[in-house]
Amino acid sequence: MEERLLYRIHITGMVQGVGFRWSAAREAWRRGITGYVKNMADGSVYIEAEGHREQLATFAAWCRKGPGIGYVDNADVSESAAVGYAEFRIEN
Repeated sequence: MEERLLYRIHITGMVQGVGFRWSAAREAWRRGITGYVKNMADGSVYIEAEGHREQLATFAAWCRKGPGIGYVDNADVSESAAVGYAEFRIEN
């Protein structure tokens, strides 16, 4: 079975107050990705997404576009070892 990985995704742009976290969570649930999404104090969004490489690649591509409301300036992605998230959640 393919190894699970963790993508840390930091998204900048107009990504707060536009439903980005809820849309990202829906995309993660649809793809079987675990982890979390949260708003940051600087107006960005931070995601830790855990899954298989193909799942994460398509999720990261979605993050670079966003839900169509607001806009994404940049989505910086770094990869590391999985930590074992059991579900995907939205944090405040």
